[in-house]
Amino acid sequence: MSTDLAAPRTTPAAPPHTPQGALTGTGTLVRFMLRRDRVRLPVWVAGHGLFVLYIAAALPQIAPTEDDLQAVVPLLQQPVGRMFTGPALGMDAPTYERFFAAGYAPYLFLLSALMGVLLVNRHTRAEEQAGRAELVRANVTGHDAGLTAALVVAAIANTAAAMVVAGLATAVGFAPVGSLLVGLGTGLVGMAFAGTTALTAQVFESSRAAAGAAGAALGAAFMLRGLGDMAAVGGTALSWASPLGWAAQAGPYVLDRAWPLLPLAGLAVATAATAYALQRRRDLGAGLMAERPGPADAGPRLGSPLGLAVRLQRGSILGWGVAVVVLGAVDGAFTQVMVDGAEEMPPAVQEMFGMEALLDGYLAFLAVFSGYLTTAYVVYAVQSLRLEEDRGRAEAVLATPTSRTGWAGSHLLVVAAGAAVILAASGLGTGAAAAAVTGQASLVTELVLAHLNLLPAVLVVLGVCALLYGWAPALLSPVGWALVALTVFVGNFAALLDLPDWLRDLSPLSHPAQLPAEEFTLVPLVVLGALAALGVALGLLGLRRREIGIR
Repeated sequence: MSTDLAAPRTTPAAPPHTPQGALTGTGTLVRFMLRRDRVRLPVWVAGHGLFVLYIAAALPQIAPTEDDLQAVVPLLQQPVGRMFTGPALGMDAPTYERFFAAGYAPYLFLLSALMGVLLVNRHTRAEEQAGRAELVRANVTGHDAGLTAALVVAAIANTAAAMVVAGLATAVGFAPVGSLLVGLGTGLVGMAFAGTTALTAQVFESSRAAAGAAGAALGAAFMLRGLGDMAAVGGTALSWASPLGWAAQAGPYVLDRAWPLLPLAGLAVATAATAYALQRRRDLGAGLMAERPGPADAGPRLGSPLGLAVRLQRGSILGWGVAVVVLGAVDGAFTQVMVDGAEEMPPAVQEMFGMEALLDGYLAFLAVFSGYLTTAYVVYAVQSLRLEEDRGRAEAVLATPTSRTGWAGSHLLVVAAGAAVILAASGLGTGAAAAAVTGQASLVTELVLAHLNLLPAVLVVLGVCALLYGWAPALLSPVGWALVALTVFVGNFAALLDLPDWLRDLSPLSHPAQLPAEEFTLVPLVVLGALAALGVALGLLGLRRREIGIR
């Protein structure tokens, strides 16, 4: 006792001084994110460039001279056409570059917006949800470093996309000022929706909910611009309520004005600033809007793997289904416009749809278009299996008397049924709209059968995804989405670019007969169905042999 009292009093050593600001570690995180996206980002940017090059090469094929564009212009000037493209600026005196800006630049804007949404969501909310953001914050990193790094990477990607678009458009002979405006619009739209996603990532706890909210904002922007542009050539006040409308109102190659792009920059800054302010009001891993707890007791329907799969998959079925049906109905309403303008269309367009039976050719194209979107739904839905595995919920289910085959097979069965429902509903909506404008009630039945005729081809994509998930889950996302892109590319451009047969055969949708333009054939459907079943069976076999939770 006396010894302790005599001992000199010591004070705890002060921790080493480590100045840590809110942005400490941002540079390291930027390099880390660029390392993780070393494949994704170049693919996104290259996709922008390939789109520009394709349009520049395809326009002279559709209309050999700029005078021939007059026959195609009604497609963009009709109200339904303006809804899908833009305000049709400069279509009174169309040129290749004006046609590019009026008909295709809006899809560059959509592409960059999607890039911004997915990129920021992946590096912010998804990282928090997976727990990796907490590990990063345990090191010497500032409070705002993660969000700042994600926005910096988004800025790098959008700047690269803008430079590629502007540079290639100028290189193919389009006017430099207009090309620069298209490039700037592409990059700024991407940054506006990157900022929007940074904001939704603060609100929602789930990465799916955050991306869904940002996607809903993009959908609302598209609808506002579409409705505003439908009302009048050149757009209306409603067009100016949409960020996509601001980019279109720059009027590349016609008006060549940069000031409509300023609100896009303002939106990007405002949403990012709001995201920073909201981030300081929440805990790491939490959202400002807490997820609702589920019922304490599960209903009897959730007592089986199939019931659980239906519960987990129904949201994506409803979301994709509504989007596909709405697009199909709008396309169906365009039927009479296509028929009325058939004789004045350029030969390349007549060849695409079949001049002798243009109505049937156009309706067959609409069915295939719905097939593209349904294949995208299938890839998206199968990815939910990986999500369940990554979050550890699959292990909890498999800890019960539930086999891996029963768990994954139930999900795949529900996805297949969802694809059938989406195709049937899309055929019904498209047929009803086409029948309403043409007065031919029989189109409803024809369109439903034409859409369902593509189901075996769509299920082949399901089989490929199941095979990848079972044996190589890391390849599910890149290969699955590459297959969707290949399907769209072959379906739209194979005839135009005279692609070889082997490349066309890689697309499952190129094998069924294109109803109602062609006669029904059963053999391709049987073969496709067998391939789909084989892919699912092999995938389930692979799932039984590998470890759960591997990446």
